[in-house]
Amino acid sequence: MGFLKRFFRNVFREGAAPLGASSFERLSEEELESHLGVSRYGQFQLTDAVRPSYDLQVVPAQGYRHDSYRDEQNRSSVPVLMAAVSAERIFEVFLELLDPLGFTVDAVLETSHNRDGKNGHTDLYREHIDLPVLKSTLYEFEDMLTNDGCTGLAVLNPGIPQEIQFDEHKMLIIYGDDLSEYEEILERNGVHCNDPMKFITEAEHVHSSSDTYARQFEELKNRLGMDCQYEYERS
Repeated sequence: MGFLKRFFRNVFREGAAPLGASSFERLSEEELESHLGVSRYGQFQLTDAVRPSYDLQVVPAQGYRHDSYRDEQNRSSVPVLMAAVSAERIFEVFLELLDPLGFTVDAVLETSHNRDGKNGHTDLYREHIDLPVLKSTLYEFEDMLTNDGCTGLAVLNPGIPQEIQFDEHKMLIIYGDDLSEYEEILERNGVHCNDPMKFITEAEHVHSSSDTYARQFEELKNRLGMDCQYEYERS
């Protein structure tokens, strides 16, 4: 019930519901608690970070799809894999996806712990960290990284270039050319291609966090040497 206790103090809503049309607006406390207490949909287990809309505009499921990201600056389209992985395996799959990036990587921590409806997200950057060192540190913060709806993480190798995101919704998003190796990793872990699939980020949903996770984020930031000089606001 930790998620339910945190919801009323530490939640914010995102999604495509028109103003005044939220599926949460007219719920009783009992209906809300019942919905937020559901973390398993069939074989798929959600982390504590996010819950779907009450009317289940998108039913959570495991799988991945091909997509693309339009880089307006370079006027190019970057291939993307978007994946949802059940909570039991998501952290291990994320770490395995980092291996093709090479021995030395850059890391970005994303936070919306101080979100006020205007500032959105803040990113903190760390260049040139050995992947084994990064993985060892991340293992110590597995619970926060997996269950905090206000923390995201990206690991990249600008020299390839490829990037792996473990975002606030606990989706895995992979950017770069020739993503076949990453597809093999997903398939090997039972995450299969389903290009028509939708993700709960594409509909109304809620995020959850806590003061404890906010403090752990600060600790991880310090452990990774991400001080203010690397801070910038996402455009």
